[in-house]
Amino acid sequence: MQKIIVSDLGLMAYETAWNYQEERLNEVIASKKELKSDSHSGYFFLVEHPHVFTLGNSGKSDNLLVNEDFLKSKGATFYKTNRGGDITYHGPGQIVGYPIINLEAFGLGVREYIFRLEEVIISVLKHYDIHATRLDGATGVWLDAESLSDSRKICAMGVRVSRSVTMHGFAFNVNTDLDFYQLINPCGFTDRGVTSLKKELGREIDMTEVKNLVIEKFAMTFGCEIIQLNAS
Repeated sequence: MQKIIVSDLGLMAYETAWNYQEERLNEVIASKKELKSDSHSGYFFLVEHPHVFTLGNSGKSDNLLVNEDFLKSKGATFYKTNRGGDITYHGPGQIVGYPIINLEAFGLGVREYIFRLEEVIISVLKHYDIHATRLDGATGVWLDAESLSDSRKICAMGVRVSRSVTMHGFAFNVNTDLDFYQLINPCGFTDRGVTSLKKELGREIDMTEVKNLVIEKFAMTFGCEIIQLNAS
């Protein structure tokens, strides 16, 4: 069974977390040839970010609907990133997951990897009696995906894979301030909504509880052993 080191990074600036990911990605790439049965196959970081908008390398800059001066007035920043996908928002109350794992060790391709990441969040939502699914032609986790008028995304996905090692990951709205999504076309969509666990359940959700569920479902979905560090 593959071993993954899990760590809760708390509230961390986006650029700091990005640099940290890059360091760990290079570490995992360098260690791939030396992988032994008693070593680990990567990391899984959970983090919250201060208000920030990020644009994927295939995204369109005009999906940011305001200028950077306006973002500054809202206490937000903007970054063009090297992940896939379009524009999204990160902020307090949102669980951002960054798996940095060796896909070869798991025998996974990129498509199956993203499918399993989505399955992690779908399983977490099932715990709260929320039925979530996928949307054909779009990554992420959706509610009422089959209805154009009612469909809403609760978790965005955007990854980068280098030499079969992953980075970036998912952004799961738990207690997220959804007003910030009005400043963008989320993931490039203009005709579908966004939501959060708080909005769907009508109450504030304990973040530690959800993080623990995410870790549990990640271990089950990927069939790995978790080595947990400084968890909140």
